[in-house]
Amino acid sequence: QAQLVESGGGLVQAGGSLRLSCAANRNFFGISVMGWYRQAPGKQRELVATIARGGATNYADSVKGRFAISRDNTNANAVYLQMNSLKPEDTAVYYCNAKGFHFRDYDHWGQGTQVTVSS
Repeated sequence: QAQLVESGGGLVQAGGSLRLSCAANRNFFGISVMGWYRQAPGKQRELVATIARGGATNYADSVKGRFAISRDNTNANAVYLQMNSLKPEDTAVYYCNAKGFHFRDYDHWGQGTQVTVSS
């Protein structure tokens, strides 16, 4: 079964940093884009950052200059989200996402990891 495994969430003070990791297991084929989304209580899930297979990145305006998405050097199906200068409004459940094609289009989500930023 295809699975995205996330780690790295936690509690941090405002101004601090966290790094999230996401790895797709060996049952994934044909990933074209991986990314991170987040959902705060009472709000809709929103895009944080994505990275395409060719390396192109995309960020939400609210995190530009503070967050950086990157791909693992040895595993193209693993990505990181380095989060710096964290703010209380960054508090949310962060979800890893993988989109691709293998016989058919797919759009797969991880289980989510909680990030809490205290003021």
